[in-house]
Amino acid sequence: MKILRILATIFSGPMLLIGIIWVLQGLNILPGSFMTGQIIWAVYGAPLALAGAALVWWVNRRR
Repeated sequence: MKILRILATIFSGPMLLIGIIWVLQGLNILPGSFMTGQIIWAVYGAPLALAGAALVWWVNRRR
């Protein structure tokens, strides 16, 4: 079970980071990409960031 927790944490970190970056680019806060100012990327990034945060919380909570 410990290896599953480690793997889930490793995969959820990039999910959270990529989701936040997509939201910031979609909202035109983080410039420098074709995604900048395209609100659809904020729509895609928000659930990805939430899923990454939820996965981090879920696998690392105390039982």
